[in-house]
Amino acid sequence: MLALAVVLQTPPPDRSIVAEKMKALSFLVGRWEGVGKIQIAGGPRVSSNITENVQYRLSGQALLIEGLGTVKSEDGKSDQPVHEAMGMITWDLAKEKYVMHVMTAKAGAVEPTVEVGDKTLVWSFITSGGNTIRYTIKINEKGQWVGDGEWTIKCEKWLKFLEMTLDKKGS
Repeated sequence: MLALAVVLQTPPPDRSIVAEKMKALSFLVGRWEGVGKIQIAGGPRVSSNITENVQYRLSGQALLIEGLGTVKSEDGKSDQPVHEAMGMITWDLAKEKYVMHVMTAKAGAVEPTVEVGDKTLVWSFITSGGNTIRYTIKINEKGQWVGDGEWTIKCEKWLKFLEMTLDKKGS
């Protein structure tokens, strides 16, 4: 009973710290649209239409990012996804760092490392095959979302497989 009384008297963590830390990612919030180029499994680079929808959730304590890139089917009648991902970023009070949970249609679930800078977000993870995948997002001087996806083996040479330039279309 004493342990329960101690737990019940322990004040909850100050969640306002999380919301404050999350403000550093406000540059991403909105609906973004544009074009990109993607290279899949050593094939040719193809142009794609890309949308990224980024919104705060949970009273500003989490940032939800949903991305979709599509190309026209061979018959031109439908859009086929080539890039489809969803991620959530938050501030971990115990670890005192940003954490991100990502799910992609092709790679499944990953928990990358995250670096947040001045209008930049870099996230990376190691694949089951030992390659490192890195995504860099920054807002350029025109206010556009510029994103690159790269991969490497043992950080010897980074090879770009995805690039995009998006314009903000709404909040």
